Amino acid sequence: MMEWLSDNGLLLGLAVLDGLASAAAIFMVAVGLNLVFGVLRILNVAHGSLYAIGAYTAASLTAAMVAAGLPAWLSYPMLVIAAALVGVILGPLIERVLLKRVETQEPVLQLLVTFALFMILEDVQKLIWGVQPVSNETPMQLLGTVDVPFGADVIPFTAYQLFVLPGIALLTLVGLAWFMRRTLTGRVIVAVTTDREAATSQGIDAAKVTMLTFTFGAALAALGGALASPMTSMVPGIGASTIVLSFAVVATAGLGQIEGAALAAVMIGLGRSIAVYLEPELEVVIPYLIMVLVLLVRPQGLFGVTETRRI
Repeated sequence: MMEWLSDNGLLLGLAVLDGLASAAAIFMVAVGLNLVFGVLRILNVAHGSLYAIGAYTAASLTAAMVAAGLPAWLSYPMLVIAAALVGVILGPLIERVLLKRVETQEPVLQLLVTFALFMILEDVQKLIWGVQPVSNETPMQLLGTVDVPFGADVIPFTAYQLFVLPGIALLTLVGLAWFMRRTLTGRVIVAVTTDREAATSQGIDAAKVTMLTFTFGAALAALGGALASPMTSMVPGIGASTIVLSFAVVATAGLGQIEGAALAAVMIGLGRSIAVYLEPELEVVIPYLIMVLVLLVRPQGLFGVTETRRI
């Protein structure tokens, strides 16, 4: 064991650092998906497209900023602005025009409708940004790298992935937990999630809560994409891979669980990253293996609760 660690120690350390950065981006998308499902009870396949559009929009805004000769540090606010634009523009549009019409339909029809929307948004991305890779390197380059001690060795790692991405994910986790449990609006969302009919009978405007929650969930997905854009090239199909991983996180954590989504994202992010460095052929399998193992023991997810079925 010690010999294995000495031979693979640096790879393992790098895998852990990469895994945490990846987990942060996955968490942003998965927690938004969790919020949307909690209120609408619709598994929105198009959520992955919002991630991709957020990434592309962040790259475009940053490129425009650089071309205008503005200071490089403005690339960081651009990430948040891109997410806000996607959430505010596409969130209400998708919820009011499309999802509101199918919220009372069979789950299979809802899934087909959101999948159709996903395919449409994939083509929209190709029409706007083309099929060639798009990059957004300015935020990553601006902070440079730092040396991370790992045993007797030092691992050079990008400061953006080490501090910015996990830091924002942690702030999102703490802020969401506080918002949902300590504010009136958060408690209203929880009430609609728990029992929509009872909440409506108490005078809560469930339709308004639904629209606001979907908009917020869309913005979180777009923020995940915007934050991930400096780490990877944007190409057609990134939304599909992201939504599949997000579904794995949500199923592993349990629907409606914020802290659970964070833990599941870390588990899956670390598992994938370690596989990439040590056993690349297992990288695709690891997220689903983790999900299956958890669901075999706890069918409701790590932190999910068993609900009484209503007839």
